[in-house]
Amino acid sequence: MTDNDIRDTEGHTEATDPMLLPPATARELLAGTPWRRFAVIGDSTAAGTGDPWPGYDEVPWADRLAATMTATHPDFAYLNTGKIGATIGQVRAEQARSALDFEPDLVHISCGGNDLFLFDADPRSVERDLEELCTTIATSGAQLSMFTLADAFTGRLRALRPRFIAFAEVVRRVAARHDAILTDLWDHPARFRQNWLSQDHIHLTMAGHAVVASEVIRSLAQSHRGTANGAPLPSIDHAHQSRSSSAGEPIRRL
Repeated sequence: MTDNDIRDTEGHTEATDPMLLPPATARELLAGTPWRRFAVIGDSTAAGTGDPWPGYDEVPWADRLAATMTATHPDFAYLNTGKIGATIGQVRAEQARSALDFEPDLVHISCGGNDLFLFDADPRSVERDLEELCTTIATSGAQLSMFTLADAFTGRLRALRPRFIAFAEVVRRVAARHDAILTDLWDHPARFRQNWLSQDHIHLTMAGHAVVASEVIRSLAQSHRGTANGAPLPSIDHAHQSRSSSAGEPIRRL
């Protein structure tokens, strides 16, 4: 698929976007997963900041995932403490305790980008701080989840791209050390879409959030199947069937 092919798909809505899992497929993928208490901690990528996009529900990726989980597990509970602008240290100081008190069995950690915007940013210190945060959360026994940011650094942010290349490697290493379920978005083809980033060229649009939700669902399902029977997942390339815009029942959010 070329860049032009990707851009040609931008006339899609949530109902026709070939990069999204149909709600029924998403529910099927998560139906057998063991998690019932999902916590999300971090910065704006966790909180779900982003511009609306025509044809897509104004629902961030984590809320989408929680809605799908709720549709398959009525006793599912969800906590999101993500805060715009939070650094790793702030997440550990201000969010980790709330997450642990929630007694989650699945925790997504998404932070570190704001640390890289600091003048004296050092990938080594970012890795140390992220490692300490993951270690703190891992004491709960919860399964950790993480994702890398997509390589969409253009314009005025292009100068920061080397830092974020290094950060992607940091996330991969930390995730590996903690057996976290990693969704690697760095090379995802959706990053070329004009509807991937908000006007600030930092945060995702709601169209971007929809793609991320599908990818995280696939990662969670693949991880679970890998520890179960290893059954292959349906290809997302075939996810062009009719979709409902609703992912499922209302979220039980704490």
